[in-house]
Amino acid sequence: MGVDQGAQARCLNGLLTMARRIPSLIPEVSDMSLDRRRFLVGTGALAAAGFAGLSPADAAEGAPVRIGYAIARSGPFAAAAQVTQEPTYLLWAEQVNAAGGLQLPGGRRRIQLIGVDDESREDVSTAAYLALMARDKVDLILAPWGTRMTLGVAPLANKFGYPLIAPTANTRKLVEMNLPYYFSALQQSNLLMEALADMFAAQHVKTVATVYSEDPFGTDLATSLQLAMKARKIDLIELRAYVPGQLDTASALRSIMRKRPEAFVGLTYPVETDAITVQAKELGFRPRFIYLAVGTAYPTYAEKFGAACEGILGIGSWNAKTSVGARSYFDAHVARFGRQPDRWASGHTYAALQVIQAAAAKVGLHRRAMRDEIAARAHDSILGSIEFRRGELSSIPGTVGQWQKGEFEVVWPPERATAKLVGN
Repeated sequence: MGVDQGAQARCLNGLLTMARRIPSLIPEVSDMSLDRRRFLVGTGALAAAGFAGLSPADAAEGAPVRIGYAIARSGPFAAAAQVTQEPTYLLWAEQVNAAGGLQLPGGRRRIQLIGVDDESREDVSTAAYLALMARDKVDLILAPWGTRMTLGVAPLANKFGYPLIAPTANTRKLVEMNLPYYFSALQQSNLLMEALADMFAAQHVKTVATVYSEDPFGTDLATSLQLAMKARKIDLIELRAYVPGQLDTASALRSIMRKRPEAFVGLTYPVETDAITVQAKELGFRPRFIYLAVGTAYPTYAEKFGAACEGILGIGSWNAKTSVGARSYFDAHVARFGRQPDRWASGHTYAALQVIQAAAAKVGLHRRAMRDEIAARAHDSILGSIEFRRGELSSIPGTVGQWQKGEFEVVWPPERATAKLVGN
């Protein structure tokens, strides 16, 4: 699917106008006080900067590598973004700076992260990235949180020639746009749903009921689920769309319970994921398997629901057992922020940063050369080998996770499992 150049140009002109009207969209972060740098993470305050700050001695070592991004610190996406993504950006930059800076062919330079609150608004997000790339000419950019934001930012990154590795976007539309500078660090919907369908088939599940969020993320997953179930002769007895934030959970579950499915699949965001967990317990809805999407892999999910989340399935691809590097990242995250990373996108975020770091060490900050280096070969990461084929992550299969005794275990496919699947 090609990109409409005329429409893209009109969009860019409009965003440039918006960016010019924002007097200080990109603050000079080194002038911020500690209090101004505080932002919310989930339900608590994180006493951390929205950037990796530089000491006075750093100025003598040469210009920092300026890396910009916009992400939700306020608005409805903030809770997810501040669990899965921005803390990992901060941790990585701090670790790199503690080691002397980002390794480049000519030596090390410290990182200066320039982070902007996109307020969970697509217009603010795209205007921020436009300002970062066109006006401030940062050296590199990092991705925003989520599918919707990335759909707006990826064409801009491609236009200005900035590699963009997205760790929280999941829609085949982005892959099909054929943007050379875009890379998806998550397994896409077809792989995720094929893995789930394979697991159901191995467990002889015959009937499945589904609700899904009617947006690019949910509809992609729902389409892939239909195809995967049909190929394995599993009957999808209900497929119900809902507007994000507007699902009548109790009514939907009562209707589904009457059909007595063996498995229930909620292609949901955290609000609906949490509501379904509560309602399923209250209504006594206990199919053999319950699978929920975004939010299930968050550590806060287990904190909120305790024993009620035991056995719940969801999208999860790693934990501290996955590799020695995964254990190191997990422990460092807990030490730095006082909470665990999530077991899906947090790991992919750190892996994406490792890819950027490896490419910079080899080719420096020349963005076209970096893009080519990212695309050309496999890169080591805490999740194993990271390799992209036409911008799509091709080295990690679809995976399924399950809460078991306080840990979100990888249970499918068997070759990546950290524990065996448990069913009702």
